[in-house]
Amino acid sequence: MSKNEKVQSDYIFDAVSDEEAASFRLSPHLINLMSEEPFFSSLIRKIRRQKTNEIPTAGVTCIDGSLALYWNPKFLASLSTDEIKGLIKHECYHLIFKHCTARKQEPHQMWNIATDLAINSLIAERFLPDGGLIPGKALKALSKIKDPGQYDAWKRLSDLIQGFPKNKNSEWYMAQLMDDQELQDAFDKLPKSCSGVLMDDHDGWGDMTEEEKAKVENEIKEMVGQAAKEADRTNSWGNVSSETRRQIRKMYENKVDWKKVLVSFVGRRQRAKKSSTHRRINRKYPYIHPGKKIGHQANLAVYIDQSGSISDRDISMFTGALMGLAKNVTFTFYNFDTRVDEKSKQVWKKGKKSIEIKRTVCGGTCFNCVEDHFRENINVFDGYITLTDGCAPKPKPCKLRRCWVLLPGYKLYFDHDRTDVVVTMD
Repeated sequence: MSKNEKVQSDYIFDAVSDEEAASFRLSPHLINLMSEEPFFSSLIRKIRRQKTNEIPTAGVTCIDGSLALYWNPKFLASLSTDEIKGLIKHECYHLIFKHCTARKQEPHQMWNIATDLAINSLIAERFLPDGGLIPGKALKALSKIKDPGQYDAWKRLSDLIQGFPKNKNSEWYMAQLMDDQELQDAFDKLPKSCSGVLMDDHDGWGDMTEEEKAKVENEIKEMVGQAAKEADRTNSWGNVSSETRRQIRKMYENKVDWKKVLVSFVGRRQRAKKSSTHRRINRKYPYIHPGKKIGHQANLAVYIDQSGSISDRDISMFTGALMGLAKNVTFTFYNFDTRVDEKSKQVWKKGKKSIEIKRTVCGGTCFNCVEDHFRENINVFDGYITLTDGCAPKPKPCKLRRCWVLLPGYKLYFDHDRTDVVVTMD
């Protein structure tokens, strides 16, 4: 929610009096966090905390290039001590997992829901307020929504997430949400912001310039990296699970961001598309001849290795990274093992919600079949990407450019060609 937007009148959380809200203090909860959750305490101390009545709940955002936690005193005063602790951890996880920066997706409402589902898989249910979305559970706050139109939309969401498993990444939950057209239609009729129903919201991140985004990403990287190193040095991770610790360590190692390499490869494959238009002034012959409109487009083939080491989680991370690139690029997906399965073909371009990759072949792995298929369609595609574990012999050289996207912990079994781009997921 933007800073100047008014708080919704149908605020659904348990109401507290103005006196209770005025007397609420966040400081004792932050002090308590230092002893019980030192890792999160280290993070939240580096973020500006701003009390406000202009949002109904709470949320982390970026204001004037710096990180801030905005919190409504009436909302926090209505929560238990455990729920306040869970809320702070929840907000920190949004920053840690880059949900509002590098991994941000549209539409905003669905991405906010998807990230909440991923985060709340990591937090015990007793620490979550009523607006906390939990995979496998109905939305607690559903009974407090009085508007019939809003109730139907949130009931649809509540019914859907009851069938979701826990511990999937946010891209997986996003794909499931976007595949439900009835849910999309219902939410399209709601106000833009989820605030007032969910436990938090993160509007405003999309308003940042590229310079501001780079600055805040570096700030988060330094902040989380230092907190992780300190937690390792003093054995003070608190209740962070060993698997989550491993993820955080890997995310904040000093290495190249694989998604940025993938973005760079896709961007370089775009070609200019010129057309005449009278809406543009011709620089050489103004008002005599039409001007030129230059767009950019590309069509990339994407080949998915169907060997057993490729998990659904790996595919969802990979397709999630491509989702934000479909504005000017068309992706055509194929499955392969020792042959390319033409029947598995799926085209993904701007305006299409999402795709679902299903297993259609299950043999060995041969990269030459991919190169041969690409050469047969070289007039259609501008290059190709292969998602694989790399466990097969070296193929013949590529006629154009190719990108190898490797699973975490794997590497190519051969020395790749000089013109190839190699990306290792983490």
